[in-house]
Amino acid sequence: MSENNSNNNSKNTPEARAALDQFKYEVANEIGVPLKKGYNGHLTSAQNGYVGGYMVKKMIENQKKQMSENNNQ
Repeated sequence: MSENNSNNNSKNTPEARAALDQFKYEVANEIGVPLKKGYNGHLTSAQNGYVGGYMVKKMIENQKKQMSENNNQ
């Protein structure tokens, strides 16, 4: 693998990363996972996976809603 393709995360803007972090904490709070800034070694892999999975679910729902609204215009 070449060095030019090293890490796709480096393409994220700081604003996008901050927005995703904020979304992660909102989702964790919504589903009752005690996520805090920094190290979260006290959480199980199931709890962490649930947060990530729920984030994806909400993003898909939001995208479907936006696409539906665009089709109705």
